[in-house]
Amino acid sequence: MKYKNPVISGFHPDPSICKVGENFFLVTSSFEYFPGIPIFQSKNLVNWEQIGHVLTREAQLPLKREHSFIPSQGIFAPTIRYHKGRFYVITTNITIRKTFYVWAEHPEGPWSDPIFIDGFRGYDPSLFFDDNDKVYITGASFPGAGPEGIFQAELDIDSGKMISESQFVWEGTGGSSPEGPHLYKINDWYYLLVAEGGTEYGHMVTIARSRKPYGPFESNPHNPILSNRSTKLPIQATGHADLIQASDGTWWAVFLGFRPVKSTKVHHLGRETNLAAVEWSEEGWPVIGENGRAKVEHDAKLLLVNEPTPWLERDDFNCESLATVWNFYRNPLESSWSLTEQQGFLTLYGQSCTLNDLESPTFVGRRQQHFNCEVSTLMEFSPTEEGEEAGLTVFMNENYHYDIAKMIQKGQTIILFRCRVGSLWKVVKEILYDEPSVVLKIKATDTSFTFSYATPTGEEKVIGSGETSLLSTQIAGGFTGLYFGLYATGNGKCSTAPAHFDYFQYVPGQE
Repeated sequence: MKYKNPVISGFHPDPSICKVGENFFLVTSSFEYFPGIPIFQSKNLVNWEQIGHVLTREAQLPLKREHSFIPSQGIFAPTIRYHKGRFYVITTNITIRKTFYVWAEHPEGPWSDPIFIDGFRGYDPSLFFDDNDKVYITGASFPGAGPEGIFQAELDIDSGKMISESQFVWEGTGGSSPEGPHLYKINDWYYLLVAEGGTEYGHMVTIARSRKPYGPFESNPHNPILSNRSTKLPIQATGHADLIQASDGTWWAVFLGFRPVKSTKVHHLGRETNLAAVEWSEEGWPVIGENGRAKVEHDAKLLLVNEPTPWLERDDFNCESLATVWNFYRNPLESSWSLTEQQGFLTLYGQSCTLNDLESPTFVGRRQQHFNCEVSTLMEFSPTEEGEEAGLTVFMNENYHYDIAKMIQKGQTIILFRCRVGSLWKVVKEILYDEPSVVLKIKATDTSFTFSYATPTGEEKVIGSGETSLLSTQIAGGFTGLYFGLYATGNGKCSTAPAHFDYFQYVPGQE
């Protein structure tokens, strides 16, 4: 039987995995989206179900921007581990430049308040629980905080205090940005798995081993053990892996990779979670995938692969809480959104800030997970004050997004299509529209977005289009992927008119 990569599509980078009983649990980076760190569960490594988020409270995940020079802040590269009845997730919040971990007895939570690790000057932290109950924290050094590479210290897991000095343990094989380390003990060897080459086309996975946790580490003479660099394979930038052993004794790796648009060589869905088998050489070195290459289709071996869960195309907002696929951009203002103000609707109140600002806008979004898809929403919105606006956006970050919206301008209500691409900002088209309700739609292909609107019973009218490449990571920067978002703003003041969204529909097309 075969399975296809990615096993979790759309913006789900830096996967980390653990196994408890017959269940696998996986977390990924979330950067500035809230709640943070989506957590997934699977019984076969291929079919994954999101069961929640690890960081669900602002006290766990403050995202207020202090600096704007980094395009993606927030949560970088979490690691999940299980030890003596507790799940642990360790990560770095780049916004506040602090490393911490949280713990829970159940993967769906509740998760503890953060336990900060003072004196840890790095990112991409990982935990390793040794046989003798010693706990190690392994991480990559911040630029300027010492030699570039991987360092390690012993940790008191109850208090979060480092109980040894940090030791530099490996510089990698010479690739740029050695990061994303994980330490394992397998057959009396300590293996140190590392990502190198930067999280772009040169990305790769390398490994070293030692008889002691602090080394000296011997580099695998056949490194890298995974990389799709210098190939034309559909998945590129493969790296940042984590190893796991299944109950049948087979070994597997989860890792990130992106799918570039063939005609442009850029990508906009973000880095995704992929899976490949791991084989061990007679000398005791692992190789990931097919001789170190990751493909779209792989042999499932003994994994009992199921048919994927049917895609839920429509959210009618009939629950008292948002489905796990939804996120806010940074910490939301509680009064800016509601699922109970008007039953069966998501209600948004625009704040003074817009999608262009470094504050937290009124925004509820979900990842784009398919190149070809259609999304639509029925919005009831009757703005009364100049500048009040609500609509639907394709959003990469505050400097790169396309919006279709209804707003009041010079006393008239209009439907507009607007592009924000770096410093270039343009309202492409405006149409007078005085109906209280409107259906907004986006049709996506691998190279373009087409925006249209209609009355609830009327004919659909196209208002504009935009290239996917202009919202790609290579142009927009940062480490995320695209979101489809419902939003509202007062454009400089708080809105008094609510925007009610009756549903959100996401229909995947053929890939």
